[in-house]
Amino acid sequence: MLNALEVFTTVVVGLMVGVEFSVAFVMNPILNALPEDSGQLGHAHGGRMLGTLMPFWYIGSLVLVAVWAIAGWHHHGAGLVVTAGALLILSVIMSLLLLVPINNRNKSWTPENRPEDWKEQMNRWLRFHYVRVAVIIAAFTLLVAALA
Repeated sequence: MLNALEVFTTVVVGLMVGVEFSVAFVMNPILNALPEDSGQLGHAHGGRMLGTLMPFWYIGSLVLVAVWAIAGWHHHGAGLVVTAGALLILSVIMSLLLLVPINNRNKSWTPENRPEDWKEQMNRWLRFHYVRVAVIIAAFTLLVAALA
């Protein structure tokens, strides 16, 4: 049963990493290359869509890792799982303090009401997102290593 939990948790976290990686390195470049206001409108729509889904995915991943850490406390790799959990906690804190406030503003922007510094805010969001992606990749890597 523990093996199934380990594999399921690793897959769930890995898929989350894949989504966030593709947002950073696929979707954002596509949206930023669109003409005129289309990119900002796409970012706003993506923020509404993913802003609904990702909190459940992040918290669900964290819960799964916590259950794995508790259930496998006396097994090989427990320290790696705990460290991965700490990194996922860091990613949630980063999200709440740094990324969500910008995303919440962006979700409501239109070409008529967005602030003059909207591009700077989007660039700041992207820089924070790159760091968050690195953090969750590190967590995923530790989970994979704990499987061995």
